[in-house]
Amino acid sequence: MVQNSLGRWIPQQFNGRACRPYCDPFSVQPNVQRASRALRRVNPGQSKLVSNLIDAVIASGLKDGMCISTHHHLRNGDALLNNVVRVIDTLGIRDITIASSSVHPVHAELIPYIHSGVIRGFECGVNGLIGELASKGEIHCPITVRTHGGRARAMMSGELKVDVAFIAAPCCDLYGNMNGCSGPSACGSLGYAYPDADYAHCVIAVTDNLQPYPVTPISIAQTQVDYVVEVERLGDPQKIVSTTTRITSDPIGLMIAKHAAEVIEAAGLLKDGFSFQTGSGGTSLAVADNVRKKMLAAGVKGSFGSGGITSYFVDMLEHGLFNTLFDVQCFDLEAVRSIARNPNHLEISSDMYANPFNGGGVVNQLDAVILGATEVDVDFNVNVNTESNGYLLHNTGGHSDTAAGAKLSIITVPSIRGRLPIVRDAVTTVTTPGETVDVIVTERGIAVNDNRPELKQELLKRKLPVKDIRQLQQEIVALTGQPKAVEFEDDVIAVIEYRDGTIIDAVRRVKD
Repeated sequence: MVQNSLGRWIPQQFNGRACRPYCDPFSVQPNVQRASRALRRVNPGQSKLVSNLIDAVIASGLKDGMCISTHHHLRNGDALLNNVVRVIDTLGIRDITIASSSVHPVHAELIPYIHSGVIRGFECGVNGLIGELASKGEIHCPITVRTHGGRARAMMSGELKVDVAFIAAPCCDLYGNMNGCSGPSACGSLGYAYPDADYAHCVIAVTDNLQPYPVTPISIAQTQVDYVVEVERLGDPQKIVSTTTRITSDPIGLMIAKHAAEVIEAAGLLKDGFSFQTGSGGTSLAVADNVRKKMLAAGVKGSFGSGGITSYFVDMLEHGLFNTLFDVQCFDLEAVRSIARNPNHLEISSDMYANPFNGGGVVNQLDAVILGATEVDVDFNVNVNTESNGYLLHNTGGHSDTAAGAKLSIITVPSIRGRLPIVRDAVTTVTTPGETVDVIVTERGIAVNDNRPELKQELLKRKLPVKDIRQLQQEIVALTGQPKAVEFEDDVIAVIEYRDGTIIDAVRRVKD
């Protein structure tokens, strides 16, 4: 084991790969060339269409020990990954690694295939039961969790090699041109599938809406697709929405949202050209609503909103509060409809969104981002991967990417969750380093990182409830009591990669 700069003990090797310890957010430089794949030739009259998923897997050349991927734009409504693994099992293929952009609770159906040896591990974040059972030691499958930008970086650098990418294509033609804008499984942006189309050795477009050539608009083009297969259904787009899409009515959440918007205003960011990202939870949407009202009151016209797009950002675009939406993932069906009709609602790749090793991601242009947490600590480190019970239950998403890129990163979180204090001496797992976190907003006070003294002074001047983070922690613990520390075994079930490929923390098996 070796310690990284945050004092976290990480393995020197994990899943056959050397682990580079995290050092800081910005010093690691790329030292490899962009990955590539073999050229291929399709002659006139040669069909890409195969009759079913079984034939598609056979045509791809998938063998024992290889790596597959899917994208997660259908989120908890995705049916494709489960169906692909069933086919792989039917064909007797074993020891497969899954490198999807994310795995969701719907993919708990994969657990028997882990037990039987069809699946050997995950090169992606896992949400739900798979991570919980791995944390308990009930399944054995090494897990490498990456940020959205980190996944694009790993594929572009060749660190993550995908043999066969199965791309859910809600609208697709016989030659492989596809988009996510229409069809019964329309999910909007296909941004997380772009690196798969670029770098996977074989690309299979899977659709439940096969259309005559050519499909327009084109998100992923025919030149990147090897085979096309039609299936009965890709999934249920109604389940794209996995968190609330309504502004919270909870007084605590509303107070947090009000203070977060006031922090943005105090930072001097609410001016023409303002750029903004927030999530889809009730408190995040309340922050967006407060920011919208302040923009209207001040006559501010923003430049862009980004990330996972919701109806609230669509409304702000349509009312002229933003010029553009950069959409890597639609978080609700109104966003899906908007990307199909509005030329200023732009689909972008996860590479353009957040990859730290390219010509500059969208996250680098963000003024403010609103982020959540399962825990924070007195050093402003943030945990979103594990719960306070130590179970690995969540993907990283773009959390670390946006915190590193934005001028102002704000964590909005209730001070108590499940009768446990949110502010800890040390988080159970470090997802996002405190160096990139500026402000933590709770209903009991606002804590400002020492690296932002001018902002702290401005908030105090405005008579906002600013508190030292240690003071805030003590006040919360006085109400909840000091929680019992979770005990862990020595064996590592997952590593948490920072966006640059270094290991920021390791997740260990929870003691019985």
